[in-house]
Formats: sequence, C-alpha cells, structure tokens
Amino acid sequence: MEEKYNQAKNILEKYNQTHLLKNYKKLDNSKKEYLLNQITNIDFELINKLYLETKKEIELGTEKIEPIKYIEKEKISEEEKEKYLKIGEEEIKKGKLAVVTMAGGQGTRLRT
Repeated sequence: MEEKYNQAKNILEKYNQTHLLKNYKKLDNSKKEYLLNQITNIDFELINKLYLETKKEIELGTEKIEPIKYIEKEKISEEEKEKYLKIGEEEIKKGKLAVVTMAGGQGTRLRT
C-alpha cells in the first residue's frame, strides 16, 4: 500500500491537491485503500483541462436564431425520444447549442 500511497501523493503534488491526504493516517486500512484507489483513478488532467475551458471567452457566431416546430413530449414514442436525445448529444459534441423556451397557461408546471 505504501507504493500506492506514493503514487497518489505524486499525483496530488502535481495538481496541488495534497490536502486530500491530510487525514490519511487517521483512516483504517480499508478506507486508506479506498481513498488511494479514488485518487489514482481520477483524471486530474481532464478535470484541469475542463476547468481551464470554463475561463475561455465564448465566441458567438453570426448564426441565425430560428424557431422550430414544437413537439409535445407526451405525444411522442420512446423511440422518437431516443432519436432526439441522440441528435442533441451529437450537436453538443460538435460544439453547437440550442435555446429552449417553455411557456404555458396559468397553473402550468414544467416537467421533464
């Protein structure tokens, strides 16, 4: 377990997160092992990259915002819901975005 501890400590030092081992000595062996496994399985590089991406300014292009026809969720099949979910996921992966607005009459509740 000492080797795994050193591996975890090196990772945490690289990302300035050594405080995560602050109470390590107080843990029993099973909790120590659990903590070390979690630390060594975290993709700190990805987390850091994602964090840095949040600081970038978003450039909005000249794309038009256009309304689309609406679909009542209750009236579509599970297959159609899955189809639209996949389309949405693919568009997000491409870096595209969409705006959804919802409105209803008095007493309407929003549901997902």
